[in-house]
Amino acid sequence: MTDPRTESHALRGAPDGKALRRFREIFETQEPLACGELDDALNPQTLALHLSDGVGPAETARIDVRWSTTDDYNVHYTDSSGVDLRWDRHPHEYFSPPAEFYFHPPPAAASTPTDVEPSCIDENRIDIVARAVHKLWRTIYEEHSFSDANTAENPP
Repeated sequence: MTDPRTESHALRGAPDGKALRRFREIFETQEPLACGELDDALNPQTLALHLSDGVGPAETARIDVRWSTTDDYNVHYTDSSGVDLRWDRHPHEYFSPPAEFYFHPPPAAASTPTDVEPSCIDENRIDIVARAVHKLWRTIYEEHSFSDANTAENPP
């Protein structure tokens, strides 16, 4: 997982605990495999959604969510097979994509400019992003493949 303290393009604004709680509520309501926990009950920085199964050969998975008071976000999927991907919204130093909504594809969620692509989630409303991430997770989970991780229409 990318360490937010060393990432070259950080979220604008302070962490938004209310948004993280809302994301957890939406995701857990829709996904029976998910159980979410905040890293700190009083001053949460990250929501970890633990999934009791992963995509393909992965036995477990986790979706880590960071959300700011300016509605920037980082949603990072990682699993026990070593697959990572991310949907992000925040300023970045890449020449492409030009928008602030972008996707770091599997298997490594690399941050090299040639690996980053526009995100199919070009929203920053918490309810829509949480539902979109859930829909994309469910699609890749049921297909046992990451090929559709960034192919939904917006809003998914």
